[in-house]
Amino acid sequence: MAVLQDFKNNVKPNWCPGCGDYAVQMALQKAVVQLGMEPHELALVCGIGCSGRFSGYIYAYGMHTTHGRALPFAQGLKLANPKLNVIACGGDGDGMAIGLGHTFHAIRRNINITYVLMDNHVYGLTKGQTSPRSDLGFKTKTTPTGNIETPVSTLEMALAAGATFIGQGFSLQLQELTDLLVAAVRHPGFSLVNVFSPCVTFNKVNTYEWFKDKLVDVKDIGGYDAGDKGAVLNHVLEHEGLLTGLLYENLTKPSYEKISGLAKNNQMQSVKKLAPDVFSELLEDFY
Repeated sequence: MAVLQDFKNNVKPNWCPGCGDYAVQMALQKAVVQLGMEPHELALVCGIGCSGRFSGYIYAYGMHTTHGRALPFAQGLKLANPKLNVIACGGDGDGMAIGLGHTFHAIRRNINITYVLMDNHVYGLTKGQTSPRSDLGFKTKTTPTGNIETPVSTLEMALAAGATFIGQGFSLQLQELTDLLVAAVRHPGFSLVNVFSPCVTFNKVNTYEWFKDKLVDVKDIGGYDAGDKGAVLNHVLEHEGLLTGLLYENLTKPSYEKISGLAKNNQMQSVKKLAPDVFSELLEDFY
């Protein structure tokens, strides 16, 4: 059985010291170990941005795709090889801006993959511009007098799209985030895990302390029912989306693979394996 060390490689992350993504990476590694995965059973598909580096920092199959396009790659990978555990990673700029159309349709399609969306309310990799999740009045290089655009409401959008699993975590709460990721991967369908992952360099407003003061764990809400979509929406609205934990899960809607029959059709089994000498000859073109 794999241990945490098996999912580590020699690539040193170059995130800023204190970045919330370090904790998300650790939570993800701990989650796959807890799930009993081996490195060859996991594929990480990422887009562009700080969070897009995940595929290179964890020892598993990895794809670093184009901006906003992680989910199309991840869905195709899962449909081609249903036995593979596929996790897509992205940021709010990646998934809520150029990739929003893909995010919405991936949610409603309900293919059995997990999408970890790291939300820091800013474009960090390009050095601090307003993102679709930036608060009203937020001042950046692109909005020096304050953001005037209404932030995208990720949770409300996911509920409207017909999500079957919505979780939200905070990078400062490692164990809670790990447990949430375990639940997300086990869910038989598309699972969205939005993670508040503060940018310590370019967002001096939505800081660790800011989130600590405002976040509410759904376990602290009396009578919270993660299966009641209407009630969940009301809680989301009441707390302005600042909730953590397993927010919503629908186990009655079957996954895309189950409806289509693709779950039983692993197309990778029909792929003809290359002879070792042919494979080595092909690799020489990349030397």
